[in-house]
Amino acid sequence: METAEKYGDAIMPGYTHLQRAQPILFAHHLLAYFGMLSRDFARFEGVYKRADIMPLGAGALAGTTFPIDREFVAKQLNFENIYTNSLDAVSDRDYILEFLSAASILMVHLSRLSEETILWCSREFSFVELDDAHCTGSSMMPQKKNPDVSELVRGKSGRVIGHLMAMLTTVKGLPLAYNKDLQEDKEGIFDAIDTVKFSLAVYAQLIRGMKVRKDVMMKAVTEDFSNATDLADYLVKKGMPFRKAHAVSGTAVHDCIAKGKYLEDMTIDEMLVFLPQLNKQCSLLSGMRDAMPKVRVSSGYSGNSAILDYQYTNYDIEEANKRYIELSDILAKAQTALDLINSTVEFEIDI
Repeated sequence: METAEKYGDAIMPGYTHLQRAQPILFAHHLLAYFGMLSRDFARFEGVYKRADIMPLGAGALAGTTFPIDREFVAKQLNFENIYTNSLDAVSDRDYILEFLSAASILMVHLSRLSEETILWCSREFSFVELDDAHCTGSSMMPQKKNPDVSELVRGKSGRVIGHLMAMLTTVKGLPLAYNKDLQEDKEGIFDAIDTVKFSLAVYAQLIRGMKVRKDVMMKAVTEDFSNATDLADYLVKKGMPFRKAHAVSGTAVHDCIAKGKYLEDMTIDEMLVFLPQLNKQCSLLSGMRDAMPKVRVSSGYSGNSAILDYQYTNYDIEEANKRYIELSDILAKAQTALDLINSTVEFEIDI
């Protein structure tokens, strides 16, 4: 969000198939990842909700004969729910599978961002420059500045996905109730937690330290045919069927490529070649030229609605922060209660 606001007026090529498609705001591109991370946050909230269930009293598999008050303990430990089936309580690892699934999706999102960051800071793109803190040189080639952090995060995504696959494979063939296989649940989830925490923390710093080269992005936008869709859209708005407008715009692009020019450089006479039924005085021809500026950002999303992007994003961040504080408070209370139980509680059993 901070970087999107900082470079709110930067325009870059939007891509499909890694080919330039239409101009977009750089901020709009970054906010796409905010959307992904927002869904990740919601998934982790769901994981917490479904993990908030107390297994105490399940015993080895068939419950306990001790006169425990499960509801009282659950309240003291801030659990919202209690397992209703003892077999399920001792064998359930859904909360680990869900966490690893959410963590894997999060890491996939960070891996996609890493890939784009790696491309953007290459000499072929030169859209951004990473600060030295998140890059390294080469032991052999002194001119190199390698985006090591992005590459490491991209690589670690496979590590977390591997933990998910390993846990799914462990659980898939287990009969009820407990089996020793389940001791394999610890290493993967602890490593996934460490990996996710590292990746999020380091990427927050990387994005903040990123320098966006607006001039290079602008040059890339003005030296391509990403406004061909604008030309077709203009013709459609003037009554031409889109099939024909698409063909006219495509033919114009081919002609410009052959002549070494861009659509906005076309003369009225050249336009008449593709629309012979019109004349030089036709307002449609002059309108076509106006419809093909060197830089145009679609008002459907990345133009006028960019303000709405920021508004909704700010709202989402505020709500996420509130929920994070609430969850942190609940976890802190639970930890305090556990510490108290471990240090002071003595059970009295009436035989």
